[in-house]
Amino acid sequence: MDYVIRPLRADEWQSAKGIRLAALRDPVAPVAFLETYEQAVERPDAFWQERAAGASETGGGEARQFVAEAPDGSWAGSLTVLVERPGAEVRFGAVADIHQAHVVGVFVRPEARGGGVAEELFRAGMDWAWSLGEPLIERVRLYVHENNPRASAFYRRNGFVPTGETVPLQGDPTTLELEHAVPRP
Repeated sequence: MDYVIRPLRADEWQSAKGIRLAALRDPVAPVAFLETYEQAVERPDAFWQERAAGASETGGGEARQFVAEAPDGSWAGSLTVLVERPGAEVRFGAVADIHQAHVVGVFVRPEARGGGVAEELFRAGMDWAWSLGEPLIERVRLYVHENNPRASAFYRRNGFVPTGETVPLQGDPTTLELEHAVPRP
């Protein structure tokens, strides 16, 4: 694999915006992301700057975005890990009753799929979550659309198992997002 997996830097907000917009244009975006391209493209630069700063390597520890950078500097993929603490507001799903991390925004460009980029992004994200100090992260979770079997299979191959918890899809309560998790090793 010719990619370097590394944390986002705060000044890379334009690249972070670019990869997010590319993700939202992907044909599987409707079953992979809760946001649409139209919603994201309308957000002001200040939104993207704040988002990058908060998920950067110097952002304070409650979120971390990882990118897969090619030798030419382009990004082939991205993944974000959010820390969720008991009693604190969560962005999706139920309020946490344990110290956990939540993987979101997983995307690999089509031309880089199948070459190990996603696995390396997950490794970096999981390693970061497990490395956090007290209180220790007890599990890492994610949600997958019930009609996204490819993503579900990938998550299972990487140690995530269905928990049985579900949440209705925002805007369509007849469709479910399925929670998968991996406990602390």
